[in-house]
Amino acid sequence: MTASKTIWWVYMIRTVDDRLYCGVSTDVARRFREHRAGGVRAAKYLKTHRPSDLAFSLPVGSRSLAQKVEYHMKRLPRIRKDAVIRCQRLVFDPQSGRITA
Repeated sequence: MTASKTIWWVYMIRTVDDRLYCGVSTDVARRFREHRAGGVRAAKYLKTHRPSDLAFSLPVGSRSLAQKVEYHMKRLPRIRKDAVIRCQRLVFDPQSGRITA
């Protein structure tokens, strides 16, 4: 019997005040519901900047790689984040998580 590999996703949420929040999860739909509910499982940032919609999500692979991609995505300028959302495409290095396009 082989162990099933959990796929981690990176995602961006647009807030009602047009800000972007980036995170990682194994279940993006569940995580978005938790953020919208605003309970104890919601991110503190999204308690003050209410979520509007899920703007982008992408399966990445391992938790480690997803966190690396998230780190680099958070450092992108807003114009590049908007381009990722518009194209629904993100290219990254599979070792470092560095965003290449």
